[in-house]
Amino acid sequence: MAFAPAPTNQTHLQTLAQLAARGTWQVNLPHDRAHHLLIWITRGQGTCVLGGAREGFGAHNALFLPARHLFMLELGRGCLGQALSIPIGAVALLPEKPEHLRIRDTSSQAELTGLLDAIGQEQLADRPYANQAVNAIASLVGIWLLRKSVASAPTGSVTPARRLVCKYSERLVTSFDSGEGVSMHAAALGVTPEHLTRTCKASTGRTASDLLWGRIEHAARGLICGTKRPIGDIARDLGFSSIQSFSRFVRQQTGQSPRDLRRTAK
Repeated sequence: MAFAPAPTNQTHLQTLAQLAARGTWQVNLPHDRAHHLLIWITRGQGTCVLGGAREGFGAHNALFLPARHLFMLELGRGCLGQALSIPIGAVALLPEKPEHLRIRDTSSQAELTGLLDAIGQEQLADRPYANQAVNAIASLVGIWLLRKSVASAPTGSVTPARRLVCKYSERLVTSFDSGEGVSMHAAALGVTPEHLTRTCKASTGRTASDLLWGRIEHAARGLICGTKRPIGDIARDLGFSSIQSFSRFVRQQTGQSPRDLRRTAK
């Protein structure tokens, strides 16, 4: 794998708007991150794909995405919330799998809101040992998540369809830049391309190709708009045989050439 998402160096809190500061593509295209991510929705609604399924969310929903898990987030108009990024190893206790928690009791809502507010205050205060204090509070956030995930654990087993989408998602995390198409990914999973496409569409609302090309587009946009790397190097690292084929892909997905995309991002 030539491409890997950039890790964050320290635990930090930001708004949902800041999480997608360069554009909605930063969250609504399928991608994974090198750090853990907690999203706390305070107003509005939207949809997400995590854990191999598409689900709706609303106010007082917590979405936890462990590092290197594929997800996508579609925020409705007026949707507000906070996002807590936690580097791997910064907090000892966190859920091991994606979690979508609907928090209905006001005391639990207030507890998480208070913890996030405390992290925000530490970030703004610029005091000695601020990073250590933030990680200590984030550890309490981890305990909160574990308690709520145990309380809301589903009683049924994971369906074969969802299990297949999760396995495909794992391949997209590790091998989306391999140059392999859907047929090769399907063969590696022991199913036909048609079956994989139907299953992905039913579970996530996106076909297998949509997920693959979306993951590549997210990486391409990030490298084009966020770095000064030569376009040819980006094309090679993302599994394209030539800069021409990469340029056609970028234009088809975004309506702009790689160079125009980089220019408009400045």
